[in-house]
Amino acid sequence: MSRYGRPREDPLRDLALPVSDHLNVQLHALVPGGAHTYAKGDDQYPEDLAPIMSHGRGAHVWDVDGNEYIEYGSGLRSVSLGHAHPRVVEAVRREIGRGTNFVRPSVVELEAAERFLATVPTAEMVKFTKNGSDATTAAVRLARAVTGRSLVAICRDQPFFSTDDWFIGTTAMSAGIPEQLTVSFPYADLDATAALLEQHDGQVACLILEPATQQEPPAGYLEGMRALADRHGALLVFDEMITGFRWSEAGAQGVYGVVPDLSTFGKALGNGFAVSALAGRREVMEWGGLRHDRERVFLLSTTHGAETHSLAAAMAVMDIYTREGTAARLHALGEQLAAGVREAAAGMGVADHVLVRGRASNLVFATLDEDLRPSQSYRTLFLRGLIAGGVVGPSFVVSSALTDDDIDRTVEVVSQACAVYRKALDAGDPSPWMGGRPVRPVFRRLV
Repeated sequence: MSRYGRPREDPLRDLALPVSDHLNVQLHALVPGGAHTYAKGDDQYPEDLAPIMSHGRGAHVWDVDGNEYIEYGSGLRSVSLGHAHPRVVEAVRREIGRGTNFVRPSVVELEAAERFLATVPTAEMVKFTKNGSDATTAAVRLARAVTGRSLVAICRDQPFFSTDDWFIGTTAMSAGIPEQLTVSFPYADLDATAALLEQHDGQVACLILEPATQQEPPAGYLEGMRALADRHGALLVFDEMITGFRWSEAGAQGVYGVVPDLSTFGKALGNGFAVSALAGRREVMEWGGLRHDRERVFLLSTTHGAETHSLAAAMAVMDIYTREGTAARLHALGEQLAAGVREAAAGMGVADHVLVRGRASNLVFATLDEDLRPSQSYRTLFLRGLIAGGVVGPSFVVSSALTDDDIDRTVEVVSQACAVYRKALDAGDPSPWMGGRPVRPVFRRLV
């Protein structure tokens, strides 16, 4: 048997995970949904193939049943340097030994702010917190205070901005949330956004969007958004939770040269440690401070927002990215993987059905049915083939810890999964190879 899941010569054989199955039952008994993030729920994985992880090192993880996997999308894109990166771990260990939280700011808070603003020079002030939702909600609150307006305009084509009401109220999981003052615009459509702003003239506090994720912004698009925001007196907010560090250490704004009023960073910033940031123009950020005579804005105030060890992790990450050219390595690894996956899919006759999309540093895969429509059933089949072969992840988002051997092995497993995919297409029915119910979208109204 290969150390990666099932024997390579038997890709259709199910991988048994008895300990993981038992722990999944216990998790559902104690934790609503069985996980602390919906995207990690067992409904996102094939039935009885939702491994519970024991530990990880680099780009590899091990489950409680003893199986080893090559992992993609690590920590929902947060662990971009690989698990237990020695320099990050050492920085964290050093600060933990000096105390993690005090009654007054630690000098580490100043050092981390200086490092962040040197890394993201388009920002003039920064405030740290623990998760992306708090940062984006703080940006919305700040925009409302600065403009004196209530409406928030979000990009409707991007899947997630916050766990708070102003966003979740717009999703299928809106139970328990009153109607929100949120409107939406499509990505890459300046005319539609202009029409929205004219329809709600003088009411929109901010335009919030990911500057780029699944597609590159068309020429002039971000510049056009900047101009529209200025023309209508709204703030432009870039959600750089994903693009921050993966596009460049300065985020997408560092690549495309468009400066927002506010931006939010997280995920890769801490390599898995809980740290995120709200950054932006001084004159806007100062509304959340003490050096003005206006009504005060409750911007961000968290007991654990400036824990020294998380800020130490962030500083180590920023140092590694700038010194070692990590963003360039992520792009190179992604290009290598995408080429291999496309070749494997073509070789098995499913190039039109198994697609790799996105920027090289942020690859996702799409699974299409016989009529070239997105299919959760075929996604289930494909995920089952990956996991059984020792590759786990909801995407092909790379970490810099991947090796050439890891990518070669991944492509081999993809080829095996594509062979099964071809059989299902020929049969016109993926269900014999799904192993149970299909995986489900995160945002759905009913269980």
